[in-house]
Amino acid sequence: MSDKKPVLVSGIKPTGDLHIGNYFGAMRQQVELANSGEYKPFIFVADYHALNTMQDAEEMRRRTRELVMAYIAVGLDSEKVVLFKQSDVPAHTELAWIFDSITTMPYLMRAHAYKDAEAKNKEISVGTFNYPMLMAADILLYDAKIVPVGQDQKQHIEYARDTAEKFNRVFKEEVFTLPEAYIMPDVAVVPGTDGQKMSKSYGNVIPLFASKDELAKRVMSIVTDSAGGRPENVYAIHKLVRSEQELEPIYAEHAGNYKALKEMLAEDLDHYFAPIRAKYEELQADPEIVERVLEAGKREARAVSEAKMAQVRRAIGVA
Repeated sequence: MSDKKPVLVSGIKPTGDLHIGNYFGAMRQQVELANSGEYKPFIFVADYHALNTMQDAEEMRRRTRELVMAYIAVGLDSEKVVLFKQSDVPAHTELAWIFDSITTMPYLMRAHAYKDAEAKNKEISVGTFNYPMLMAADILLYDAKIVPVGQDQKQHIEYARDTAEKFNRVFKEEVFTLPEAYIMPDVAVVPGTDGQKMSKSYGNVIPLFASKDELAKRVMSIVTDSAGGRPENVYAIHKLVRSEQELEPIYAEHAGNYKALKEMLAEDLDHYFAPIRAKYEELQADPEIVERVLEAGKREARAVSEAKMAQVRRAIGVA
């Protein structure tokens, strides 16, 4: 019996070390949505997208494995989710080329990433320019109904919708489903140790899989404003792991005692992330788990994508 649940598609680039800002800002919500049972989820490591910025084979392999392990460790259920590498499914790049042939350069020049790079006088690779077409292929191959994204990525879904509509119109066949952007609610902006948004580029992160000692060290380095009784940067992170109802009396009792509040935050973060860290270490110790998950994901993603490509090839007249 075929699975009639609406399809969810999400891709994650294997670039950068993961930190708790990644977890609270996107990973947790993606995992909850994928595991909810409401959708048929296809989650892929966007390694071909990553090629625009990462051109080191060993780093690509390492970060791909780390990303897969991280998502399994934070709770992604590989029994419910098709988890695979973009590069394991040839249809992604084949379909991107087909979309290129019906897409104009002025249309792609409206993309935010292109305009941002142009404004900074950066030399722009064809891959960066063409990014929206590969992303459209990623989404449309699986007849995605929803694509969870941040508000800043909504344009990518609009490009995918436009491309689906244009293909269907040009080739006079309803081949592609029009996807919808799912703007994730309650997305946390997590402050880094310096008070800015947590980001590897600012060097202000708390690593997702930090040891208890490393967690404590990073938390104790959080910048605090001596003007108030409540250290806002500490509190903003603390309320991600404990309810504000619990925290209000604690912060009132320890007003001005930043050291004690930081120690409590470090303890609570360690308690929250200890099971996730343990799962990650278990995956590190048994590399075959990741291989099995990716192999199963590759088989299913290829089967679904090839069925769609059979329709595409007939529609364009190459089959």
